[in-house]
Amino acid sequence: MGADAYDNGIGGAHRDGADVPRNGMDLAFLDLERELTVLLRRARAKSGEMARAVHPDLESAAYGLLARLEESGGLRATELAAYIGVGKATMSRQLRALEQLGLVAREPDPADGRAWLVRLTEEGRQRFRRVRDARRERYVRRLSGWDRAEVAELARLLHQLNQGNDI
Repeated sequence: MGADAYDNGIGGAHRDGADVPRNGMDLAFLDLERELTVLLRRARAKSGEMARAVHPDLESAAYGLLARLEESGGLRATELAAYIGVGKATMSRQLRALEQLGLVAREPDPADGRAWLVRLTEEGRQRFRRVRDARRERYVRRLSGWDRAEVAELARLLHQLNQGNDI
């Protein structure tokens, strides 16, 4: 990237890590914070849209639960809560709402008959996949000018960032 700055579309510029710290903070980390803030704001707004596309009464936070259940096939509520980073009471409330909408169902855990697994219902799976596939098509269009190695590197770096629970 070098020392040249480019306009990032929000009035700031991207810099390499060689910049002089301002107020004791490395400018690369300030740039990172700004770009993550924009990304997260946009993601929250899109999450609400995607949730409503799955079901008009679905809370935006529940879209991520559906995505995790689609990936895993089924999880205990405590595993979902830990993955998403919410408490058991919040998870219980969200799962009840998803059950009432017919998007998830609970079933006994074959590994432990005292525990329950949460799974997508067939309707939940179909609705979620329709919205997810449309979102992926938008990603493909948006990143069509990127090299596949850049897309893979972005995915790798985001995965690395997501491994920490303190962001």
